[in-house]
Amino acid sequence: MTKDLSDGLVPPTVGTGTGALADDGPAPKYRIIGPGLVVAATGVGAADMVATLVAGSRFGYGLLWAVILGVILKIVLVEGAGRYTLATGKTIFEGWRSLGKWTTWYFGPYIMLWGFVYGATAMSSAALPLAALFPALPLPVWAVLMGLAGLVMVWFGRYDVFEKITAGLVALMFVTVVGLAVIARPDFGAMAAGLIPLIPEGGVLYTLALAGGVGGTITLAAYGYWLREKGWSTPRWMRVMRIDNRMAYVMTGIFVIAMLIVGAEVVSAAGVTLSAGDRGLLDLSTVLNEKYGVVVGTGFLVGFWAASFSSIIGVWNGVSLMFADFWGNMRGKPSGHPDTRVGGKYFKFYLLWLTFPPMILLLLGQPIGLILAYGILGSLFMPFLAITLLGLLNRSHIPREWRNRWWTNTALGICAFLFIALGVHQLVTAVAPLFQ
Repeated sequence: MTKDLSDGLVPPTVGTGTGALADDGPAPKYRIIGPGLVVAATGVGAADMVATLVAGSRFGYGLLWAVILGVILKIVLVEGAGRYTLATGKTIFEGWRSLGKWTTWYFGPYIMLWGFVYGATAMSSAALPLAALFPALPLPVWAVLMGLAGLVMVWFGRYDVFEKITAGLVALMFVTVVGLAVIARPDFGAMAAGLIPLIPEGGVLYTLALAGGVGGTITLAAYGYWLREKGWSTPRWMRVMRIDNRMAYVMTGIFVIAMLIVGAEVVSAAGVTLSAGDRGLLDLSTVLNEKYGVVVGTGFLVGFWAASFSSIIGVWNGVSLMFADFWGNMRGKPSGHPDTRVGGKYFKFYLLWLTFPPMILLLLGQPIGLILAYGILGSLFMPFLAITLLGLLNRSHIPREWRNRWWTNTALGICAFLFIALGVHQLVTAVAPLFQ
């Protein structure tokens, strides 16, 4: 017996890649917990938190406008990915493949290399706060345990369980970081001045990072797959999808603004320089212990862990779905085939790929050649996503009412420009070791 789509179950005909499905039935209703919350939570990790803290400590509230711009651009980008899936019934990889073989030649090597390097990075990030809270176990052991925990949760869990776990982690992140921003007592006058779009001296890179980089990862492209798993599969879900996406990124914007406040009011006042990468958050916890006490410092470490672990389970689920769809298409199986869905053999293969091979990097470090290739391919992905969405959403096979309008083309064009600028910087950073 087929149940109504609003209960989150996927009907048997969803995701076959044959185009938009029947679009009848009662109008669906929005629920607070949805795929938008998942993609937003997965995209904002520890590195984004550090980048925002450093921007706040250096420029105060001067780049607040860039944070808000970044939220708007992410809403546009993720809405485009969701709109393509709902309007056509096809996955984003099917769309990319329709643009030519070059997309497959780029995406295939990228997703394999990305998973290998990111797996180690994500496990280490989630392990850092736990190693600080429970130093009896060394960092590599905590990292392995985090990878295994993510594997078990995603391997055996259904999408609705995964979504609820993510919502719980988001609540932890939100309460700890926004609560900390309230304790820090923000300067509302300076915040109002920060809404004026000015770039402070030496702030170009930070402006690009806040507007384009925070939350900008491969998981943005996974939104359509999570829509399918949720059961939001036809154009009648378009309105719900848009509300879901906007609400999720408004929450993300509040979270990032809270980190900017902490950087401006706490880190700057303490006169400390945060360490590069995720370890900068350990430096902040030390400052919080000294200024507000152990309870606040420990609470922040819990929020740090929640942000990092939500990225683990989000990537383990969403990017595994992307790989499964890619490999299923390469094997001649349609999108939506059981082998390409949650629990399918291609999905499970990539789960194992994300978990076990990266453990080698935890023990041996990260070879410069591998990191170089990762940096080069990674610098191209967000421009690739923005540019391909521009192409896909203006094609004649998209129903006219769901094609891009001039304002969405303008916004996606701005996204592409920002991501290209960031990509060039990342590319230069990646190849710099070759010339040293």
